Amino acid sequence: MTATELPGHVDLTEHGIRAGGRVYLNPTTSMLYTHALARNEAVLAEGGPLVVDTGRYTGRSPQDKFVVREPGSEERIWWGSVNQPIAEESFDRLREKLVAHLEQTVIYVVDAFAGADPAHRIAVRVITDHPYHALFARTLFIEATEEELADFSPQALVLHAPEVEADPAEDGTRTGTFIVLHPSRTEVLIGGTFYGGEIKKSIFTVMNDRLPLEGILPMHCSANVGHDDRVAIFFGLSGTGKTTLSADPARLLIGDDEHGWGGTGIFNIEGGCYAKTIRLSAEAEPEIYRTTRTFGTILENVIVDERGVLDLDDDSKTENTRAAYKLEQISNALPEKRAGHPESVIFLTADAFGILPPIARLDRDQALFYFLSGFTAKLAGTEIGVTEPQPTFSTCFGAPFLPQPPGVYARMLGEKLDRHGATVWLVNTGWTGGPFGEGRRMPIAATRALLDAALSGALEGVAYRTDELFGFEVPVEVPGVDSTLLDPRSTWRDPEAYDRKARELAAMFRDNFGKFAAEAGAEVAAAGPHV
Repeated sequence: MTATELPGHVDLTEHGIRAGGRVYLNPTTSMLYTHALARNEAVLAEGGPLVVDTGRYTGRSPQDKFVVREPGSEERIWWGSVNQPIAEESFDRLREKLVAHLEQTVIYVVDAFAGADPAHRIAVRVITDHPYHALFARTLFIEATEEELADFSPQALVLHAPEVEADPAEDGTRTGTFIVLHPSRTEVLIGGTFYGGEIKKSIFTVMNDRLPLEGILPMHCSANVGHDDRVAIFFGLSGTGKTTLSADPARLLIGDDEHGWGGTGIFNIEGGCYAKTIRLSAEAEPEIYRTTRTFGTILENVIVDERGVLDLDDDSKTENTRAAYKLEQISNALPEKRAGHPESVIFLTADAFGILPPIARLDRDQALFYFLSGFTAKLAGTEIGVTEPQPTFSTCFGAPFLPQPPGVYARMLGEKLDRHGATVWLVNTGWTGGPFGEGRRMPIAATRALLDAALSGALEGVAYRTDELFGFEVPVEVPGVDSTLLDPRSTWRDPEAYDRKARELAAMFRDNFGKFAAEAGAEVAAAGPHV
């Protein structure tokens, strides 16, 4: 469907908006490029990507995310620092501010879907006053066909106006920035930040609330499938390797960040990818690197010179430089964005302590322990204020996006593992030979070799040792991998220093798990480190 001036084709009064300016319905990529360039909100780089600067916010602002406390959902919401409550009256005031602003500007409307499984998808409408953000939504969500657009009825609404700021004293927010979800209305309000990731993660939050009600496990993971139909999923926070490791030229990419696991298998929630680009290498990540030289890609906060030449190594703006691109730009992407049940479940962790082995095999109870723990390091730039790796526990490898209690998702994962018998692996993509600042980052070639062995079944027949402290199984020798890496203690100059830090990390796991122990049960609680 071509861009259309309204009124006459879509009546935005159903959303309480009486547009006073031009409204563009489902504009094309070329039109959005043209508008963004004409408004000096972007520059064109060599090869065709659109480069934008997101201003003050170069990452998500989780402290400014709120959920409306309202009768239709309040009993199922996991209230606390992740889901901060806000009054319905505050939501209404913020909505009025957004609507008043949008009614005086040019409006871009993008209609798309979240969820590649037709039985478990929602129709999403994003209304924004910025062409870059409309292109972001068009890129990250699943495009509707001409027939679907002709009869499109939105089930989720995002109202987005980055210039609009809240008044904390009046609106009940922390700052002028706000990302507010009303679960029963399935509406999201975003203001005070230009960072595009807030749009995609707000709808992921919606799906994390909706899918469990339908018996579907939503997952913060990437996924791929081999030509032998063996499916693998990769859980992990930003920067742990979900995108890089799933973009394997020998396998078909299902998606890089958000999936659902239902009765027939897994499906991508998105239609695009959102990859970190800092120090991206044409040799190590050729498929993703190629997208940074392609028309249709949006590059956030990447440095570009006056000739349009990119510098992917420049972190002067932020470590969290990003590329948003359609999944189809990856040459080995699976067009259906759906596959069968996973045989391998990978937990990716960027261990900033340098303690965990590069790969370990988990039994069922250990899998739920480490899933609920969600140990990793927040990497620089992903969230405001993070300037170097910080060890953290993000339950279910995605705490910022969980509207319901973690136990809901852990129980569903346990049921899936029991029913389908997947093997679970803990993979450390963080540090070895010492903690951050002393050791080195785990070689990506070694990680790829270990994953290849795990996904092919080659690790089924090798010898394992049981780690005395953490309890999981670690392969003793894997062809093509330096055996020293498999024993983290041997990579440290001072083995006793390793022992002290390992005990410290084990105690952190135990202390953190205390808040889940009662709900998880004695077997899962006992599956953690033996402190």
